[in-house]
Amino acid sequence: MSTPEPAPHWDLSTIVRELREAREDWRHRSSRDRDSGDREFPSPDRVREQLKLLRGALFPLRLGPSDLKREGEDYFVGHALDRALNGLVEEARLELASRQREHPDHPPAAIFRQAQARIADFARSLPTLRTLLDTDAEAAFQGDPAARSVDEVLLCYPGIHALIHHRIAHRLHGLDLPLLARIVAELAHSETGIDIHPGASIGRYCFIDHGTGVVIGETAVIGEHVRLYQAVTLGAKRFEANGDGSLVKGQPRHPIVEDGVVVYAGATLLGRITIGRGSSIGGNVWLTRSVPPGSQITQARSEQAVSA
Repeated sequence: MSTPEPAPHWDLSTIVRELREAREDWRHRSSRDRDSGDREFPSPDRVREQLKLLRGALFPLRLGPSDLKREGEDYFVGHALDRALNGLVEEARLELASRQREHPDHPPAAIFRQAQARIADFARSLPTLRTLLDTDAEAAFQGDPAARSVDEVLLCYPGIHALIHHRIAHRLHGLDLPLLARIVAELAHSETGIDIHPGASIGRYCFIDHGTGVVIGETAVIGEHVRLYQAVTLGAKRFEANGDGSLVKGQPRHPIVEDGVVVYAGATLLGRITIGRGSSIGGNVWLTRSVPPGSQITQARSEQAVSA
């Protein structure tokens, strides 16, 4: 019978001490010495749970519990919303409190009321958000000959999953909860490979087909009835910097894609350019200039325009 190997010695006390020293050094350099010591920021794990409840409340018989019956829809939706919205109030409170740590004149009760008010506004927007998502599901069903039903689209398509998250995140972003919105967006990014910044504006009937590798930047504006294929990038061409070298935040730097545009796989659109209504951008095109409505841009035409 073989002798068991001795357990490894990790020297945990030394590692724990050195990690504490690293944390304390970072907090000192970041002027975080006066922090309360409690959790300060929203939790991605808790937000993931709240999103599952919200998805179920928006589409109860498709994304809700597997044993849900139609006669129990309203009860489930009410219960799911109560849990999700109360949870979001706490996450919003944490975000607002983290931003106001330098303002001790803002009492905790006032911060909590702010969080409640913002999530109440979010809750009132849910019926409109559901209607908007119906248009996205319809666009996917009509735009993909392989789709057999809207139910298949909602249950299986990563583009719809990403858009559900984005519609929620965009609303939270508009309520000045950017960190919470970004967590919502990044949860979808990690699950689908589709990276949509919460600040991006996306119109009705959006269809992201296949989707893996799609990147949509913060200030992108997408019109109605737009179709994007996998690996499309709506990105920035350059980043403005301040005198100290730090990047200027919030400047419009991503494309405007007007109604009825199709952007095929692998196309890269950079800068504050406008893709005119009804245009078609071919696969793998690299585009840094605006194009008029009805344009048909392929790799060959794009190269000719650059050389000319």
